[in-house]
Amino acid sequence: MKRRSFVISMLSPLALAACGGSNGDAEALATTPVTPNPTPPNTTKTAAASALKRAAAYMDEKVSYRGGYVWSYSPDLTQTFGEMEAKRTMCWIQPPGTPSVGHVYLDAYHATGDERFYDAAVRTALAVVQAQHPSGGWNYIYDFAGEESLKHWYDTIGKNGWRLEEFQHYYGNATFDDAGTAVASQLMLRMYLEKKDERFLAPLQKAIAFMVNAQFGPEYGVADGGWPQRFPHFPGSVSQMPRPNSEQLPAGSKSGMDDGDYTLHVTFNDDVMGENIKFLTMCVVALGRTDLIPNIRRAMDCMQRMQWTSANGLQSGWSLQHLSRETDGRPAGSPAGARSYEPRSLATHTTQTNIQQLFNYFQLTGDRKYLANIPKAIAWLKTCTLPSNAVQLNPLLSGRTHPTFVELETNDALYVHRYGSNIHNGAYYYNKDITNTPSHYSAGRAVDIAALEKKYNELNSMSSTAVADLVARSPLSVKTTAALPKYFSIREVDFPDLFTGAKMATPTVPETEVNQLISDLGTKDYWTSPVAEIVNPYRGDGPAAPYTGTAYQSKHVGDIYDTSPYPADNPPEIVPYVKRDKPQFIVTSEFIRRMGRLIAFVSPVA
Repeated sequence: MKRRSFVISMLSPLALAACGGSNGDAEALATTPVTPNPTPPNTTKTAAASALKRAAAYMDEKVSYRGGYVWSYSPDLTQTFGEMEAKRTMCWIQPPGTPSVGHVYLDAYHATGDERFYDAAVRTALAVVQAQHPSGGWNYIYDFAGEESLKHWYDTIGKNGWRLEEFQHYYGNATFDDAGTAVASQLMLRMYLEKKDERFLAPLQKAIAFMVNAQFGPEYGVADGGWPQRFPHFPGSVSQMPRPNSEQLPAGSKSGMDDGDYTLHVTFNDDVMGENIKFLTMCVVALGRTDLIPNIRRAMDCMQRMQWTSANGLQSGWSLQHLSRETDGRPAGSPAGARSYEPRSLATHTTQTNIQQLFNYFQLTGDRKYLANIPKAIAWLKTCTLPSNAVQLNPLLSGRTHPTFVELETNDALYVHRYGSNIHNGAYYYNKDITNTPSHYSAGRAVDIAALEKKYNELNSMSSTAVADLVARSPLSVKTTAALPKYFSIREVDFPDLFTGAKMATPTVPETEVNQLISDLGTKDYWTSPVAEIVNPYRGDGPAAPYTGTAYQSKHVGDIYDTSPYPADNPPEIVPYVKRDKPQFIVTSEFIRRMGRLIAFVSPVA
């Protein structure tokens, strides 16, 4: 899942001030009241409501496994994919998996008041409860067939996914990666608030405790307030990847995991810190858990402190991860490498996102320290743009402005490559060659420096009175509990939606689009879409003999033994691969999107 940007950074303080809506009521814990709609005023709304119900019933009754979901299904359900091929007994927690579907069912209930949607939401939420790790968080995936079945998946399919190192080893713990724990926790919060169902109270409390317990404490110094990639720590976590046939490594290149076990690092990748802060803020708003505000503030301060500046002052930004403790003579807080295709460096996209986060934290708190060092980060981003002929040298860099990774101190761009054809005969490495980079991990990013400067200038010029007014409406300044937004699946709920007086309006959905959605659903009661990626079925470990060709260096997948997913219309140009149209599957993300459009039409929020 790609990092999701916080909408608050795109809104001005005046826009926030103009938000409509009303405060929640303190008489009960906050939830969105469900008022069944009156008889729909036109036949299209009636048909849309019917389509919602038929589509939900089919997914709940036919597609799900014990209420759990993966990412895509062949219409006959013989093929099931998450981020990789999945067993039928598995569910994906990582969005857009099981918790994401639970949110759309609850949204449909809010839109219609029909208990059938609530029943589906309960069944899905109970699947999420079953998948909860004893520590209170969630792994990417869960197998209803039991632990041994899951371990078998890791030892076969997961182990052979060349580009998916997080799935190559089973750690038996939970992860903050890809917002899986955050989105599952949000679903527990919403389900408990809806009808105060005690079945969701204990899981919710465990999820909150998980985030609190996993947070680095004051004894970690600069890392205080950050979160690791996984928790509890697994002592056997991989600290180095193998490098078979190392004679193929080009001269001057480096490979491996620069800083060992990355699950212990303070993690910014995939919005770990932002997602956790957002969930804890929701708990402050909806449950009145003001005791969590210190945890939130410590996390904000951690990000601000971890802005790394080079000895010569030229570089100032963030990496995907930073050391949580001194490692091999490097101090805590230093930029760190992670997976073998994530070298020790500064990351331009992470720096852009963290700048936006600091904008958020200023608006939430009014504390100008969160703005103080942003000019240094923006100044650095101006120094490390891609060369003017980047796209000619590497077509995969189309639409990108900056390299993904920039070497510490030298300010040179670093580019990731790979040799071989599978995990058993190949490896990732990095150097300064801009050509022939993998397609699955972008070598470049789109950074909007002008937008960052504009936002900084806008916030930095705010008067003390304007800042005080903004902070008074901050979700961290609440005096009573308040309702969360009505919908979570139409678009991501973000900080602006949690301010006092905010109203999360739905988009206008044309009637012509609704009619097309109904028509596409037809009498089969499910939608199909071109599936983004397909997989090679597991057929054993790949060959360890050297492969010296180049067919796989810039593709999503290696040889036929590589279980990594890849687009059917862009396979490696080597037999037995054949380019073909993307097959039509039941795609969970498309189900959520289409349901969201119908929900917004049936019961819009203006």
